[in-house]
Amino acid sequence: MAMASVKLNTFSPQWIAPTTFSPRRVSLPIRASSYQQELVQTAKSIASPGRGILAIDESNATCGKRLASIGLDNTEVNRQAYRQLLLTTPGLGEYISGAILFEETLYQSTTDGKKFVDCLRDENIVPGIKVDKGLVPLPGSNNESWCQGLDGLASRSAEYYKQGARFAKWRTVVSIPCGPSALAVKEAAWGLARYAAISQDNGLVPIVEPEILLDGDHPIEWTLEVAEKVWSEVFFYLAENNVLFEGILLKPSMVTPGADHKEKASPETIAKYTLTMLRRRVPPSVPGIMFLSGGQSEAEATLNLNAMNQSPNPWHVSFSYARALQNTVLKTWKGQPENVEAAQKSLLVRAKANSLAQLGRYSAEGESEEAKKGMFVKGYTY
Repeated sequence: MAMASVKLNTFSPQWIAPTTFSPRRVSLPIRASSYQQELVQTAKSIASPGRGILAIDESNATCGKRLASIGLDNTEVNRQAYRQLLLTTPGLGEYISGAILFEETLYQSTTDGKKFVDCLRDENIVPGIKVDKGLVPLPGSNNESWCQGLDGLASRSAEYYKQGARFAKWRTVVSIPCGPSALAVKEAAWGLARYAAISQDNGLVPIVEPEILLDGDHPIEWTLEVAEKVWSEVFFYLAENNVLFEGILLKPSMVTPGADHKEKASPETIAKYTLTMLRRRVPPSVPGIMFLSGGQSEAEATLNLNAMNQSPNPWHVSFSYARALQNTVLKTWKGQPENVEAAQKSLLVRAKANSLAQLGRYSAEGESEEAKKGMFVKGYTY
């Protein structure tokens, strides 16, 4: 039986590619926001030599856990007292260029009535604000999560700017033991990109933070592979959302083996893998890479940062530490007014150590045993 003939020219090239399509008309340059120059200047100020970020943006619940560890109740008065200790430390601005605050702290004052944001400005420290609303389960994923908080973010950011904040932080997480699924990676990247665009539109430099959790027994090579995939997606969607790269900061986790892996990696190995990932994925136009400590001990976080600064990098490679700056401070303070000065001195010790690490000049000689204690917590939440 003869086959019916088939016409092969049903669709002409002229129909497939109409004349209205032109590469010159696909995309037009879009200005980041009316704050463009300020965003660039703020990012450069935070990414200044020998300085990094103090993260004290723990939620009230998490701050309560910290206070409970030294026998204090979780009250606003106690939270204010602790954060006042940190933010009024004399000379802190020599080592700290930015401080991430929780919303409560942004609007608080010292017991003498001085606004916390003014305490920071007097030390040439840029006030920042945590803007995400925390992690919730991601339907359709492998028991993973996504970060909420985009609803109302524009109006909240505008108010934070009026109160004195000049940069923002949004933390989402990726779990290696959970896959991670393509859905979770895409959700993390898209959420970060939308947040970054909204922040810049309201005068806040966005810190982009997809934390790859330490949980798991995987080798460092696996972490590298996941980190490269995550940051590839993040920068794709940042570009899709017309985010100004010169007006952002990154807050990555270091590329390390899983916390339960049988072999620990040296600072030199962690530096090698982490910088490999960054050089493959992060444009040199980004001003600063402000690492999170992610449950490392105070000394580990500082040693690893120091190893990454043994040769020049295209970006300012520094720190944005919470527990790795505060652990010894809390245990020194113990909630006692007479210990405030000693606790502030311990904060300066840690801040100076990380300042030296940013410059590649840190030595672990003389570090206390307390500073060497790990602080990893499985499934850590803020």
